[in-house]
Amino acid sequence: MSAAPQPLYEQVKDHVLRRIRSGEWGPGARVQSEHELVRELKVSRMTANRAIRELVYTGVLSRVAGLGTFVADLKLAGHPLQIRSIAAEIRERGHVYRAAVISNERITPSAPIRARLGLKARARHAFRSVIVHFDNDVALQVEDRYVNPSAAPGYLEVDFSAVTTHEYLMDAAPLERVEHVVRAVAPEPAVRELLALGADDAVLLIERTTWSRGERASFARLHHAGSRFELRGVFDL
Repeated sequence: MSAAPQPLYEQVKDHVLRRIRSGEWGPGARVQSEHELVRELKVSRMTANRAIRELVYTGVLSRVAGLGTFVADLKLAGHPLQIRSIAAEIRERGHVYRAAVISNERITPSAPIRARLGLKARARHAFRSVIVHFDNDVALQVEDRYVNPSAAPGYLEVDFSAVTTHEYLMDAAPLERVEHVVRAVAPEPAVRELLALGADDAVLLIERTTWSRGERASFARLHHAGSRFELRGVFDL
């Protein structure tokens, strides 16, 4: 069976991303207007508009009223209420993603972690992984994740340099509920080293607890280099 043709708006997005990846359009560069995309790619104005809107929403592009649309800076933007794979966010910006797995192991959880995961008294173990996510070989996020074994029993068998924890858990433990806590903190020494931060640099910490099938599935501490990451959201009221 042949693959379905790529939607036209995705083809327009790929056109823009190719020019960003090639370096033709660097950070701050003005990109083609919707009118120029319509003329060059022979698509409708609606198609061009959707492509640009989606690239703006994901942080690849930014719009300045009266001036045009520009390639966003190198700071990755995350949505404060959205759960997405960091790999997808980085790749949608036209950047190269990779992950370094520092550890992925079975642990005896501390009392606070047991509480975070809602572990029952008879549960003696939990899973823990520490992974560094890179954007164009720049360390962007240190993910310190604890997982309830009953929610994702195959967690330790996964190669998280090839698939993200988000992608795996979305299949193994589909989301029912999510809790986010966001704050700026001074990084622990190990996090500071993994993110290659200076002595005075802070991190943006997102603590995320997820539920699946009526139980707590995971608790993650996502450390972001403050100078390389921001939270951005658009809300319809």
